[in-house]
Amino acid sequence: MTDLSRLSINQETIKQWSLPELTEGCVKAGIDKVGLWRAPVQEYGVERTAQLLADARISVTSLCRGGFFTALDPAERARALDDNHAAIDEAAALSTDTLVLVSGGLPAGSRDLHGARERIAEALAELGPYAQEQGVRLAIEPLHPMFASDRCVVSTLSQALDIAERFPAEQVGVVVDTYHIWWDDQAAAQIARAGAGGRIHSFQLADWITPLPAGVLVGRGQLGDGSVDFRAFREMVEATGFTGPIEVEIFNEGLWARDGAEVLAEVAARYVEHAC
Repeated sequence: MTDLSRLSINQETIKQWSLPELTEGCVKAGIDKVGLWRAPVQEYGVERTAQLLADARISVTSLCRGGFFTALDPAERARALDDNHAAIDEAAALSTDTLVLVSGGLPAGSRDLHGARERIAEALAELGPYAQEQGVRLAIEPLHPMFASDRCVVSTLSQALDIAERFPAEQVGVVVDTYHIWWDDQAAAQIARAGAGGRIHSFQLADWITPLPAGVLVGRGQLGDGSVDFRAFREMVEATGFTGPIEVEIFNEGLWARDGAEVLAEVAARYVEHAC
């Protein structure tokens, strides 16, 4: 297995590139899948982005991000729901079936993790049917516990599945992201659980390297530079019957400072070396 047929390049991995540059670079590299982020897509134009990628015969494997459902203030919650309806519409316009959700951290002054998770479920009860009507699946991404306070109170696949399984798999599933779950000794069992229920909606790769940078958000490592056994994770995911795209999503200022074509070539080579 040395081909790139399942490889998807997440836009943030080569953040220094514009959408046209990303498209041209992927075409030259023989990569026909990308994961997108809403802000740069909105800046370029949703319909314009869809046309650009369609002309290049590049498919969109996921759109990031929806979520941030945990606010206590009713007006803030209403704004979040409105924004997520818009995100679903954008995903549909881009012809991707997966909207990645970063669920939200604890509201200021709150220590109620259970309550925050229940508000995520309440939001999904409203959004799930609408997403299904648009042909879009909502994918809960558990983030590493270091993000629980400010970014995502869902820290494990088990927690993500406990919420997702309240809804049809066609509406709500999960993201298996190696960066966030590599440390969890229950990951294998929870991947099997997710796969058995048809709930693996996205599979993403990034390595864990230390020391983490200040702010920790942009500390993801290039494949092969850290602690993650990517081939083992691929085999676990594929054992469930998953045959979908494998998306490389790396936030790393060192990669962003380099030539984009060089980074893309390195990502492809590392993917073949460590994940295939």
